[in-house]
Amino acid sequence: MISLIDLTSLNEDDDEERIRRLAAMAQVQGTTVAALCVWPRFVAVATEALGQHAIPVAAVTNFPRGRDGAEEAAAETAAAIALGAREIDVVFPYRAFLAGDSETGIDLVRRCREACGHRARLKVILETGQLDPAQVRAAGRIAAAAGADFLKTSTGKTQPGATPAAVAVLLEVLAEARAAGRALGLKVSGGVRTPDQAQAFVDQYEQAFGVGSAAPEAFRIGASSLLGELRDRLV
Repeated sequence: MISLIDLTSLNEDDDEERIRRLAAMAQVQGTTVAALCVWPRFVAVATEALGQHAIPVAAVTNFPRGRDGAEEAAAETAAAIALGAREIDVVFPYRAFLAGDSETGIDLVRRCREACGHRARLKVILETGQLDPAQVRAAGRIAAAAGADFLKTSTGKTQPGATPAAVAVLLEVLAEARAAGRALGLKVSGGVRTPDQAQAFVDQYEQAFGVGSAAPEAFRIGASSLLGELRDRLV
């Protein structure tokens, strides 16, 4: 479970010392988290703090509101990569999508994909709690077709966050992509705070793709408090 976690701090009052403390938690009894997810301004600090650990730093862009500016999102993505980010979690422009504008989402994800190139993995945050199942499916398909490497449920800044119903729809989108020859990952984020909650999502993923398929290259859990409880269980 620890190896699936994107250890995250995205608070407005984050500072360098908090990010260093977060990085110090990234290895537990020889197991490392999948990534450390921070604001772009802390990418260099996180990279330095992780030192020799081969843990990628993920940066959020177009976060958390999911604005409509594709050019701005791509520029923010490129800047984060230049600072050392190896993964990007970009918010899909879900408000524009809800207003009937699909083209902005296509353009934004494509531009961010171009900015990432082969240097960084692109996770697209769909904010599924603000969408109905048909909209989750449509937004997921747009993100997949435009170049996402992962589909992610939520920013964690709106309610509800991740739900089994939304994940079920995204698993269908992932299955469609795999049938077409493209393997995408899934990141479950937003309100996942306990090992039991996390395990339920792992089980849901593995029911779709097989026992053991929930590996870091294919499945992530975005969380901060979850790691503490898992550490306590290991003591």
